[in-house]
Amino acid sequence: MRRAYTVHLPRGRRLQLGAKTLVMGIINVTPDSFSDGGVLLDPAQAIEAGVQMVAEGADILDIGGESTRPGALPLSEADELRRVIPVVRGLASRVEAPLSIDTYKAAVADAALECGAAIVNDISGLRYEPALAQVIASRRAAVVLMHTRGRSRDMYEHAVYHDVVDEVRDELRESIAFALSAGVPPDCVMVDPGLGFAKQPAHSYELLARLDEFSELGRPLLVGASRKRFLGSLLAGADGGARPVEEREHATTATTVLAAAAGAWCVRVHDVRPSADAVRVVAAAKAAGAVRAAAASLGSGAR
Repeated sequence: MRRAYTVHLPRGRRLQLGAKTLVMGIINVTPDSFSDGGVLLDPAQAIEAGVQMVAEGADILDIGGESTRPGALPLSEADELRRVIPVVRGLASRVEAPLSIDTYKAAVADAALECGAAIVNDISGLRYEPALAQVIASRRAAVVLMHTRGRSRDMYEHAVYHDVVDEVRDELRESIAFALSAGVPPDCVMVDPGLGFAKQPAHSYELLARLDEFSELGRPLLVGASRKRFLGSLLAGADGGARPVEEREHATTATTVLAAAAGAWCVRVHDVRPSADAVRVVAAAKAAGAVRAAAASLGSGAR
């Protein structure tokens, strides 16, 4: 059975997490993201893209202004605010779906939460700017704590693990403890194992294979595999070159199915509709299995 959670959001809202995995649509307001950099730099286009994602089944929208791809350079706080705030403000007036701000900067998160965001999606797990924890607590926002090591420019130097699942889980546990110590309520905390971040492809596949082990953390699990390098390298062509980013959607949908089957509460994706369809299929199959198991249990009891 999938564990049910209630995640509290600002302004008295709640996310009920239970029978079906949710879909988080990615809105990159960046010129240099690995997948879709430059596509949604115009705020009006980004807002319309978000509205369309909700129409296609997105339960949450995640807005980011700084690329965190390997090798990416840091963005100034002012530039990040200039990119994301008009989009957050515009979407808050257009959609009912909760908005997430993809940032590790305390000031950016604070401004976005003021404008209508409800979740902070922090790739650093509160390790880059510890002051972010106080912002989240004071705004009574929810937070996704992702696992990574190092910064974008050097993350792969830190991709050394004895047991990647045990170590990622332990480091996420540290991030959870830090969030709680800053006053973030436990029911506002979610976790993400950070596929592809400071992980070699083999590490990401092992994490995918063992997602169920993250239930030990007692917090909802988000999985972000969409279009990532470890998928492209697996699907390399005859010339050895990785599958182009725009041709990784079928592989992304496969990771959505794996995550949903393992009980993940949310998947973060660029192309919403395939994953929205996939999680509905997994939910229907799981529901049918639960009905059959219940019937079998009643039948054995009658004997």
